[in-house]
Amino acid sequence: MLPPKDNICMNQPADSLVRLDMGRIRSSIPRIAPVFRNTPQYICPPLGAALDCELILKLETANPIRCFKGRGTETAMARLADSPDFKAAVCASAGNLGQALAYSGQGRGISTTVVAGSKANPYKLERIRALGATVRIVDGDIEDARDLAARIAECEGAFLVEDSKNLDTCEGAGTIGIELVEGVGPLDAVLVALGGGAMATGVGYVFKCLAPQVEIVGVQPKGAPAMALSWRARSIVETDRVDTIADGVAGRFPIPAVLDDLLIVADDVALVEEDSIVEGMRLLYRHAGLVVEPSAALGVAAILEDRSRYRGKRVVTIICGANVIPADFERWVIKVGIGS
Repeated sequence: MLPPKDNICMNQPADSLVRLDMGRIRSSIPRIAPVFRNTPQYICPPLGAALDCELILKLETANPIRCFKGRGTETAMARLADSPDFKAAVCASAGNLGQALAYSGQGRGISTTVVAGSKANPYKLERIRALGATVRIVDGDIEDARDLAARIAECEGAFLVEDSKNLDTCEGAGTIGIELVEGVGPLDAVLVALGGGAMATGVGYVFKCLAPQVEIVGVQPKGAPAMALSWRARSIVETDRVDTIADGVAGRFPIPAVLDDLLIVADDVALVEEDSIVEGMRLLYRHAGLVVEPSAALGVAAILEDRSRYRGKRVVTIICGANVIPADFERWVIKVGIGS
């Protein structure tokens, strides 16, 4: 049984309650390539006006792989490079983690294999191959890819980077929280895309340590609700299928240890409609000039569906990825009428 949030010491929360640690998060900062750190974070008045709040964008797409995942893989690969036990790494990915692992492995001479489901974004897979990783395709989805990645790790002696379960992925993502706490002033809420939970738990933990008055809200699509349902039930809820354009957060089997962390550091988890995700992408394009993948628009979608909750407040949404197929972006965003 998890203790209630009231029992967390906010200056040093959760060493005994969650897996994360502020000391490790801070120590990971110099291990992360500068290209992934100190990403732009700024108030966007036109978008804020459209959403009736003061909206701050944290732009995690301004790097060579156009997503936040490099913070975690840099942390993991830097530690792996110091270890004599492993010469290769493997992960399962819908695309962004795979790009990040390939980038981080390439820079350190560590061979990488990325396992993806048969319906994975081909644009992301192309980029993974271009970064020097071996791509293995499995018939099925991300959960099937995780099974094969685990087998490869066991049979070939590769280091398994399992997103969210591997603490490096969470604590690397936690550096986003440090930059926000130290750089944008007082906040009311932070909206975080929620898939496996690495970014939500990492960022959420930092805020619970350093700015516990800020509300941490994870956001998932209604078409891929497993972690949200698990958070609400306070126990693991698995789903049979996913049906969302937000492929970066489309998991079916939450990791128990990650859920335990999320129950401590998240104040709420919202579920949003597909139409709201598309509208969020459109608004980010129209008012901020940003081309983003669906997962990156989840925060804006949450505001759209609950305007009164955020009206007049100072809110951050983390723009977590921009790896979208151009034809899909045109179909979802451009053709709905940019001038509407």
